[in-house]
Amino acid sequence: MIVFDLKCEGQGHVFEAWFGSSADYEDQKLRGLLACPLCGDTRIGKALMAPAVAAKGNQRREIVPSQQQQPAGEAETAPVAAGPDEAKMRALVEALADAQKKVLEGSTWVGRGFAEQARAMHYGEQDKGSIHGEVAPAEAKALVEEGINVAQLPFPVIPPEAKN
Repeated sequence: MIVFDLKCEGQGHVFEAWFGSSADYEDQKLRGLLACPLCGDTRIGKALMAPAVAAKGNQRREIVPSQQQQPAGEAETAPVAAGPDEAKMRALVEALADAQKKVLEGSTWVGRGFAEQARAMHYGEQDKGSIHGEVAPAEAKALVEEGINVAQLPFPVIPPEAKN
């Protein structure tokens, strides 16, 4: 897994996203699957990130505040943390991945037909069931506004036809 700080172009929101690889990030960006979780903007790019530099074991590690005053023309910073809790973070990410895997057990991949099938189930035109697939951010927002219960998955899902 790899984590990137991403930034929307519209309002400059900075947020964190996890990907299986850099190629997964590029693929999702090209397919228009990335969206700002705060405003829904799909014009997303990588934000500046602090490098992960290991400190000596006898040095204190701190959380860097994100609300620092920036000199004119400098890029906005994002909150970062460093410390001996890497194992805890790794365990947390693995627990999230396991939770997603359990949620998807018994769920049917519907690909880009997600919105249509979610609506059909919501309005009683199709038997209810657990589905997962792909939907554009604006369409996901429309589903929520219609009162249809949907949730964005924290990790990318490899479609069944793409698995070896």
